[in-house]
Amino acid sequence: MTMRVLLSGYYGKGNGGDEALLATLLQMLPPSVTPVVLSGNPQATRQGYGVEASERMQFLSVVQALRSCDALIWGGGSLIQDATSAVSPFYYGMLMATAQKMGLKTIAWAQGIGPIKGGSTRWLARQCFTGCTKVSVRDRASAGLLSQWNIPHILAPDPVWALASKPVLLLENLPSPRVAITLRSHPQLTVERLNNLVQALVDFQRTTGTFIILLPFQQSQDLAIAQIMQSALQDNSQIISLEDPQMLKGVFRGVDMAIGMRLHSLIMGASEGCRCFALSYDPKVNRLMEDVDMPGWDLAALPEDFHVISNTWVEHYQNGKSLSSEKIQSLVDGALHHREVLQAALNTD
Repeated sequence: MTMRVLLSGYYGKGNGGDEALLATLLQMLPPSVTPVVLSGNPQATRQGYGVEASERMQFLSVVQALRSCDALIWGGGSLIQDATSAVSPFYYGMLMATAQKMGLKTIAWAQGIGPIKGGSTRWLARQCFTGCTKVSVRDRASAGLLSQWNIPHILAPDPVWALASKPVLLLENLPSPRVAITLRSHPQLTVERLNNLVQALVDFQRTTGTFIILLPFQQSQDLAIAQIMQSALQDNSQIISLEDPQMLKGVFRGVDMAIGMRLHSLIMGASEGCRCFALSYDPKVNRLMEDVDMPGWDLAALPEDFHVISNTWVEHYQNGKSLSSEKIQSLVDGALHHREVLQAALNTD
């Protein structure tokens, strides 16, 4: 017996991290499941993954998709948070509430809950998670919140640890050793801090002789910053833009160190054996740093002297350690618990 399942997340918006979550989710679904994806770009999602897709922001399309399905998977990622958008948690919350009212099985999958500032967001989150058939989360803070609410859940590492990567042949033609950089636009990345990072990167590159790969994870937010860095680095860098999340992860197979703001750039780098250095703009990045003992700075506390930044990177490049193969395997094995949640909830026997 087959089951149609609607997948809801920040999909089809050109964000490499969210696309990596979708690719991993599709890998983990039981073979008896037919996925239908709510997407910001249904055509691209259909072409990229070979699945049915509906427009995520068209009310009638969403209702029709819900009516055609037996279950809703909500996630993964930080969908229920009101730090960057007051509207986002209500979109996902109302979708979940509607699915539950229609009698669909509902699964909150690989969630990172928060930051939640508003009382109404907290109330909505608690109601929706309470009504779920199964819940899995990707960090201890989210698990702690669910425990306060007495909601049963599974805690496991981010699913992208377990995403299968693909080789990127383009790397073979680039000089080595290589270092990958992923920055994104954010209020904490002020003009002054970006200038400091660019100067530090130029100094770092000159000292180490490395080739810099600039890796925008979301074109709309990352590409302009990558272009600013490339203009300073000139012939010692290249921007690589990839839409396939498995290839995006595969880039990190061919680099020695990764410096990143984006959570999934750091997870991808660490899982492929890179030395990683984090620049945190969000508690979810700090949680990763704590979980795997990854060095880095909060952007708000970035040193003002670019020499300090550069010297710290050089030290990590020369003497820092990547995760051991045993630790990586442990995280991959742990991430597969999210698959077990899907199998338990979507058992179609």
